[in-house]
Amino acid sequence: MFRTFSLLLAAAVWFAGGELPAQVVSPHEAPRRVDVVVYGGTSSGIVAAVQVRRMGRTVVLIEPSGHLGGLTTGGLGYTDTGRRQAIGGMAREFYHRIWKWYQRKEAWRWERREEFQGRGHRPDEQAAWTFEPHVASAVFEQMLREAGVPVLVRQRLDREHGVVMRDKRIESIKMESGLVFRARMFIDATYEGDLMAAAGVSYTVGREPNSQYGETYNGVQKLQNVKNHRFLVPVSPYRVPGDPRSGLLPGVHGDPPGEEGQGDRRVQAYCFRMCMTDVPQNRRPWPKPADYDPLQYELLLRNFEAGDHRLPLSVLLVPNRKTDTNNNGAFSTDYIGANYDYPEADYATREKIVRRHLRYQMGLMWTLANHPRVPKKVRDYCQRWGLCRDEFREHGGWSPQLYIREARRMVSDYVMTEHNCFGTRTVKDSVGLASYGMDSHNVQRYITPQGTVQNEGDVQIHGFAPYGISYRSIVPRRGECTNLLVPVCVSASHIAYGSIRMEPVFMILGQSAATAAVLAAEKQLAVQDLPYEELRRQLEKDGQLLRWEGPPGSKLLVPSQLPGIVLDDVRAQFQGTWGYSGSVPPYLGGGYRHDRNEGKGSKSARFMLVVPEDGYYELRLGYSAHSNRASRVPVEIRTDGLRRRVHVNQRKKAQHHGVFEPLLRLPLKKGQAVAVVVLTAGTDGYVVVDGLQVVKLPQP
Repeated sequence: MFRTFSLLLAAAVWFAGGELPAQVVSPHEAPRRVDVVVYGGTSSGIVAAVQVRRMGRTVVLIEPSGHLGGLTTGGLGYTDTGRRQAIGGMAREFYHRIWKWYQRKEAWRWERREEFQGRGHRPDEQAAWTFEPHVASAVFEQMLREAGVPVLVRQRLDREHGVVMRDKRIESIKMESGLVFRARMFIDATYEGDLMAAAGVSYTVGREPNSQYGETYNGVQKLQNVKNHRFLVPVSPYRVPGDPRSGLLPGVHGDPPGEEGQGDRRVQAYCFRMCMTDVPQNRRPWPKPADYDPLQYELLLRNFEAGDHRLPLSVLLVPNRKTDTNNNGAFSTDYIGANYDYPEADYATREKIVRRHLRYQMGLMWTLANHPRVPKKVRDYCQRWGLCRDEFREHGGWSPQLYIREARRMVSDYVMTEHNCFGTRTVKDSVGLASYGMDSHNVQRYITPQGTVQNEGDVQIHGFAPYGISYRSIVPRRGECTNLLVPVCVSASHIAYGSIRMEPVFMILGQSAATAAVLAAEKQLAVQDLPYEELRRQLEKDGQLLRWEGPPGSKLLVPSQLPGIVLDDVRAQFQGTWGYSGSVPPYLGGGYRHDRNEGKGSKSARFMLVVPEDGYYELRLGYSAHSNRASRVPVEIRTDGLRRRVHVNQRKKAQHHGVFEPLLRLPLKKGQAVAVVVLTAGTDGYVVVDGLQVVKLPQP
C-alpha cells in the first residue's frame, strides 16, 4: 500500500513539473544488504547504479536530498562536452535517449523543432547535447526503471559516526535516520565526497601551488583571462567610493590575493544554472526578495555606471524557447567568495550557504530587470525573460541543485594534473576520456594596489586533445579504504579537475567505477588490486572509450607519443586575439591557433622552455601547412644573449610528422631558459602556431 502511494505521488509530482524520484522506495522497503551501495544520486551515481544492475548484481542508490540527477537535471542543459566523439558508454546512451525524446512531435510544446536555434541536435550524431531539465529527469527515470534500481531519497549519511570500518574496508554505513546499509563495495558519487571523507580517505580542498605538481595554471592566477570575467573599468570597493574608512562592500575581502601560483584553500564560485523562457504563458516574473539588500549589488551598479554594459548573463538556448543561463562578466550569478566553508561544513551550515546563494541570485535577477541604475537595454532584455512555470514547480522555478563546481578532491596514488590535460603525460590504466578545457571560475574578489576591485581565479585553457583518466585516480590510496570508488571527487589537482568536472565525464566515470566494483567484488579483491586488463575488457565491451585516436580519418598527433619535448599551442603565451581551428590536418593535440590574417605586427606567440639537461638540440616549430598560409613567418630564438631570427614557409609541408619544421640547432645547458617567439609583422597570409618540439641530437 505504501509503495503504491509513493509511486503515485512521485508520478503526480513529476507531471506537475517537479522532482522525479524514480524507483523511489520507502525506508521500510529499501534493501539493507546489497552487492554495491551507491551514495549520491548525481548523474554519476545514477549511471553507476544502473551499470551494477546491468551486470547482474544488487544495488541501492541513496540520495541525501530530494533531487536526482545533479546538475544534469538541475538546469545545466547546455552540455559542456568538449570533444563529443570522446564520449562513449552509458553517457553516450543518455544523450542518444535525449535525442530520441526530441524526435517526437509532442516534445515540442513551445516551439517547433525546425524553429529551434540552439545547438546539439545533429541528425548524423543521433545524440542531443541540449535539453530541458524535466526531459533529463524523464530519461534517467527510464534508465533506472528498466534496470530495476531501488532509490532512496532524503537519506543523509551520519558523517560523524555512520561509517563502520574493519580491516580498511567499509563494513556498513548509517544514515541520520538510523537506516544501516551493508555491501561488499561502496561508491561515493556525491559532489561533496562525504562518504569518502568519513571513511578516512585522503583528500584536499582548494588550490595547490604550482610548485606541488610542476603546473602553470594552478594556484593564484591574477594574470590569466584578463578580459572575460573581470572588472575592465575602475570600480571602488568601498561603501563610500574612494574612502577606505567607510568599509568594504559585500563580497570584497581586504586581504592580499596571494602571489602568482601560490596555493590556498579558496574554492571556485558556485551558482544556480537558471532555466529561463521568453514565452509569456510559461514565464514567471522576477520577484523582489523580501530581504533584498541593495548593497549586495552596488558593485554591479557601479560597474554599469563606469561604462561596462556587458550583459551579466550567458544565455544558452535549449529546446522549447528555454535556456541554460550561466554567469558572464565581472559581476554575475557566480557568488564569489561565499562558498569557502561549504565542502567541509555540516548539513545545517551547507543549507544556510545554499539559501544565501539563492537569495543572492534572486536579488540579482530582480536588480537586472528593475533597478533604475541598470542600463535600459539590460533591463529590457532581462524583463523579456523569466523562470519557467513548467520546470522545478515546487521550487518556484529555481533549480534545487546548487552548482557545486568543486568541493573535496581525493588524493590517491595517482593525481591527474594539467600535464595529463596537455597530453605531455599519459596513463596506461584509462577508465574514460575527458576533453573539456581547464575551466576554473573566479575564487576571490580583492582590492588592487590602485584601490579598485578585481576578481581572481578565472582560468580558461582550451584546445587540447581528449586524454585518459587513470583508474588509480578514482580509487583511494593503497592502504586506505579497499572497497570504495570515487567517480566524482576524483584525485586531481584544482586546475585539472576544472577539465574533468563535466557531467558527461562524471557519467563515464560512474559507469567505470561500477564496473570495477562488481569485478572486484566477484573476485574478492581490493579495488586497488583489480587487474586493469580485466577491467579494460569489460569497459570496452560496454562501449567505453579509453584511448583517443582522433575522429575517423583524422591525423591527430599526441604530444606524449612524439620524441623530445613537445609543447602544444595551449602552452604558448599569445599576444593579441588569435583564432582556433582544426580544419587542416595533421596537427598536434586538439587543433591549432592562427592570427586570423589580420592585426599584423600586433600579435605574437611565445613558447618558454627550461632545458632539462646539457646537450645539442634542434628546435622545431609546429604548424598546419596550407596555400593560404604566410610564406615567410619570422621566428625569434632568444637565450642567454643569443637572438636569432629565422623564417618559415608555412605553405610548405613541414619535415617531421607533417607538422614540425626545423628552426635552429644549438648547444644548450641544463637550466638554461629558451624563448621561441612567433611574429606576424609583414607576413603575407595566415600565421599558424601549433606547437614547439625540442629534440636532443648527437653532438655534431
